[in-house]
Amino acid sequence: MSGAIRLGTRRSALATAQSQQIADALAASAGRPVELVPITSEGDVSRASLSVLGGRGVFATRLREALLAGECDLLVHSLKDLPTAAAPGLVIAATPAREDARDVVLTRDGTALDALATGAVVGTGSPRRMAQIAMRNPRIRTQDIRGNIDSRMARVRTGELDAVILAAAGLARLGHVAEGLVGEPLGLAEWPTAPGQGALAVETRDDAPDELREAIARLDDLRTRVAITTERAVLAGLDAGCSAPVGVHAQWHGDGLRVRALVYAPDGSARVGLDRTVIMADRYAGESGSGNGAHTADDADPVTRARRTGDDIARELLARGAAEVAP
Repeated sequence: MSGAIRLGTRRSALATAQSQQIADALAASAGRPVELVPITSEGDVSRASLSVLGGRGVFATRLREALLAGECDLLVHSLKDLPTAAAPGLVIAATPAREDARDVVLTRDGTALDALATGAVVGTGSPRRMAQIAMRNPRIRTQDIRGNIDSRMARVRTGELDAVILAAAGLARLGHVAEGLVGEPLGLAEWPTAPGQGALAVETRDDAPDELREAIARLDDLRTRVAITTERAVLAGLDAGCSAPVGVHAQWHGDGLRVRALVYAPDGSARVGLDRTVIMADRYAGESGSGNGAHTADDADPVTRARRTGDDIARELLARGAAEVAP
């Protein structure tokens, strides 16, 4: 390969900022310039609700078409926007180190979500957040909103909304100062976020030149890949799309991966949850499991173990009635 590497990106400020972050890292890894190629997706031009548009694939489809057509050499996605099913002809070649995966409540005066008054209106386009809000504070209302970070915060400043909920990672990547607003980060143990939230996926064609694949691979963070693989395996096992009220977060504690998964009734009236810690250290590969049978040779691969862990958690959630809670 010669010349500049072409990185396809959505045109939004957040997408451009996170793509530029990866472009700078890839340029250092590859020793070649990386240029951004703006691409407009359906999700960028439609103002319809995400649940109406069809969920997570709405932001990825057009970009992936451009990659397969040779209009660019790689893509950077917010991992939570990607369907769990593999895309034919494409591969996620790197998942760089994850940013803060939490959600943040932004209000004018710092009132906690639990303390917002009866009738207060909180803006979000996420069915998962809507269900969590209804469970956390049933006195308040949610309003389905779209738009970029600035426009959402502006609606709180003007009093149209009492609060919005945004991803901490998005605020950080934009270097945003929420002027005039006060943030309340929500703990992941009781407020797990979307699978993959806070993480980026670097995607390229499966027949991309070895030189490019190797340069991208140097951006990969194994602990992030293991965590998000577990989360996405839970979602895939539940056969849930982006609009399903599911929160999953996997976090490292030494050699163990703690996975917190919750499936919510859309109105927040019920939930089914599971909190499990699984040892992922390589030295445990090949030893007998505790009540789960013996490990196979494939278990030496931590990503394989992560996928199986997510599958197991999804099965247990379904056995506990997750499908009945959120059909």
